[in-house]
Formats: sequence, structure tokens, C-alpha cells
Amino acid sequence: MDRRSFLKNFGVVSLATLASGSRTRAAEPTEKDDRPVGRRNESIEKARQAALDVLKPNRRDLQHGLELHGASLVFESYGFSPRAALAVETYQKAAETGALAIELEDLREEMSMTRCVTDPAQRSEYLEAWKASGVTCIFQNAGEESQAPLRIMKRLARFTYVTDALRNHVSKAVTPDDVVAAHQAGRHCLCFSTNGVPLKQAWESVENELEYLRIFFQLGVRMMHITYNRRNMLGDGCGEPNDGGLSDFGRACVAEMNRLGVIPDVAHSGWQTSFDTAKASRRPAVASHSACDSVHHHVRAKPDRVIKALCDTGGTIGICCIPSFLGGSGDLNAMLDHIVYAVKRFGADHVTIGTDVAYSAAAKPAKDRPMPKRDPSRPRWEKLWPADAFKLPGTHPSMAWTNWPMFTVGMVQRGLADDEIQKILGGNVLRVLRASLSGSAQ
Repeated sequence: MDRRSFLKNFGVVSLATLASGSRTRAAEPTEKDDRPVGRRNESIEKARQAALDVLKPNRRDLQHGLELHGASLVFESYGFSPRAALAVETYQKAAETGALAIELEDLREEMSMTRCVTDPAQRSEYLEAWKASGVTCIFQNAGEESQAPLRIMKRLARFTYVTDALRNHVSKAVTPDDVVAAHQAGRHCLCFSTNGVPLKQAWESVENELEYLRIFFQLGVRMMHITYNRRNMLGDGCGEPNDGGLSDFGRACVAEMNRLGVIPDVAHSGWQTSFDTAKASRRPAVASHSACDSVHHHVRAKPDRVIKALCDTGGTIGICCIPSFLGGSGDLNAMLDHIVYAVKRFGADHVTIGTDVAYSAAAKPAKDRPMPKRDPSRPRWEKLWPADAFKLPGTHPSMAWTNWPMFTVGMVQRGLADDEIQKILGGNVLRVLRASLSGSAQ
């Protein structure tokens, strides 16, 4: 999307209104607004106003930030494409006919990921959220938190289905050139990541155990989590009380990922496991959605020595939008604090944004059929988490996924140079993907 088109499609209020930094009613529809007359996305609008209230940009910074964002290739280092609303009646019927809790959860996930294909209204809102964000590509969470191949493949299949069905709008990207082509054509794309390394779990030989890495690479996966909160055969997760680091098998796995061109991601790994992974990797390793522990202490943040080790591989630290990981004000300014710290400490070549949040369409149950109550259940296996003293009710609206343009405005306000901002917005993720695939066995 070019700069002019992006500015036309930015939000639902005029640039002059945005620049004023004051609350006003949405501008009246005009012939330049490509949405149906009278239709306003209040969720996107409120989030944008929340960001303005936090940043309070002057007109110069706002206009420059928006223009820069519209001209940039934006490649999120980890996140989620917009989520569809639940089909309440279908869900209600499944609950009433005895579906198990695990079946209802699976149905909920499938609806959120695929109704953009099957429901025209959901597709319209899905594409509207993409347009508002100005994002070209997302390193998409496309594999469930597991090492079981079939469990991982289910989510991967859903996003493959979406990119097959909506390829003229949102396509599958497996190379950097695919991302560049989508950007030039004004389209969007998904590059697949999995929240675990798929393993046979037969434990016959190292080579046999790692065979599925090649299969999932062939299916389009370009990044994998080494661990997810808990300990596994590769190493320790960030939630474990003891962090023994990367195992011998984990080192073999990193070597195979390097050979294939799969990026090792330590976002959910323990600090020693993260450090060991970086030291073992011969290609870029990343923490795709994390924070800087020197700014705010948290198990999901990374200390400077780990970030430095990742940078030494040519890798990156991705700053997320989760308030408890960021600390401080818990809003967009807190996120910017981490970005600025990482740039000053490690250089703009090694900083990305992986929001770890999604735009979600709101479900609208019929008045006579309210949403069914969900029975309490035990915590899922991967939800290993130390007590967290930082309490905020969800993500601050200023860090909504559709507010990517305001992230750019905030970086302009903080004095980052245009070329630095463009690296953070997407250039660094593109470089890491290119370096990971360059000279690989594939």
C-alpha cells in the first residue's frame, strides 16, 4: 500500500482531528471513505483515541509518523492475524448437545481463525483491521503450544486454509521475496511460526526424532519456539524454577534448524536456555515477543547478556504489548521505553515488534440465546507461570493491534531516525528471515 492510500484508509477521523490530540466525534462519511456510509468500527476508533491520549503528539510528529508508516514494509516478529467472532448459535448448539470442554475450545479456536473465510461480514472486518494496521506480514502463531506433530498441524492447517482461500488479500509467505511482493502489491501475508518443535517422541535416535522439522519446513514453517514455559527435552522454559539451559539434544535441534533455515525462537525459554541457544546457533536466533529485563523485571523479559548473545548471532529482541512484561505505565509509552532502551543498548539493527496481541471481532449473541457458561477447568499444561505482582485488566487499548501506525508515531516522538524506525517496523525481521534461509540445505 502506498503512502497516499494508507493515509486515506487510516482510522475514521481526519488527520487534522488526530493532530489536535483532542476528543471529537468521528468525521462524517465522505466519498473518500471506502467503507459503507454510516459504518464505523468503534473498537478501532476507541483504540486510536486511546493512543492519542497517551502520546499527545503534535501535528508534525503525527503526520510524519503516519506518512513513514504508510511508506514502510511492516513485518511483525510474532503475533496473530485478526480474529473472527464466535458463531454463537453454533457454539450454543454444540454445548447443548454434550460437546466436551476440549471440543468447545477447539470449536472456538477454529471459528476465530477461519470465519474470515466463511462469513462475509467477518471477512470484511478482518480485512478492515489489516488495513487499519498498515501491517504487510505477521510471523503468525500457526502451531499450538506442543511438540506433538498432529496437535501443531491443526492450527497450521487452519491458517493454510485462510491463506489459500484469501490469497488475493492475505497470502502465505515462505521467503523474504514473498513478503516484499505482497508489500509492493498492497496485499498482506502470513509467515508461519510454531509454538514448539514437532518431535516424533519415539526416542530411537537423534536424527529420527528431528525428522519432522524438515516436514514442517516443507509445510511453510520458518520459526519455532525452543521451549514454551515448561521444561522439555530441548531445554527449560521461562516458567520453571530451575533453568538448566539447553540440553545436548537441544543443541542438535538448533543445528538442524540452522541447516534447514528455521529460526530458533527463545521468547518463552528460560534465560540460560535462551543464552545457550544463541551460543549454539550459527544463524540468527531471536526472542520474537519479549521485553528488556533491565527496564522491568519479568520471567518473560530477557536480561542484557541474553539479548547481547542473540544480537551476536545477527538476531533480534522483539518488544511485545503485554503490560505485565513491560511494567511502568502499562500503556504504549511503556512499550516505547523498552524499544528505546534496546535501540540505545544494542542498536536499531536488533530490535523488532512482536505484539503478542490480536484484533478480535466481538461476538453478538441473540438476546434469547446468551453465551453458554463455560465450566471451570484445570490450567492447561503449558500455563506454567510464576506469581506476577503487576496487575492490569488486560492490554491497554493504546497498544491495540490496529494501532501499529501509532507505534510509529511514538517512535518518531522519541527521536528515532526514519531508517531506524523502518528497521524496527519490518526491515530487521526481513533480514533475519533472509539470513536464516541463505545457504540453508533447502
